Amino acid sequence: MNILLCCSAGMSTSLLVTRMEKYAEILGEECQIWAIPGDSVRHYLADADVILIGPHVRHMLKQIAELGKVHGIPVEIINPVHYGTFNGEEVYQFAKRLVEKGQSL
Repeated sequence: MNILLCCSAGMSTSLLVTRMEKYAEILGEECQIWAIPGDSVRHYLADADVILIGPHVRHMLKQIAELGKVHGIPVEIINPVHYGTFNGEEVYQFAKRLVEKGQSL
């Protein structure tokens, strides 16, 4: 699974990426998780299975969701509590559910 996190500068999101990767490792699941600024999303669409948007850049949801729709990629905002507490387990499971839901359509 390839999880793309959309943020503004990437400082706090990089810590979330690390925690998500550690959780995936515990599960024994292979994944690629990375964070980029919102204005760079279009350059990484071909590599993503799901796009999660940081709550602090929620204003970008409509624009990124339109890009995701064209490419069949689910796009959602990360729960602010999970983002703020760097809860890698919850965010990873959220991404996984979105991908599984998208594949079952």
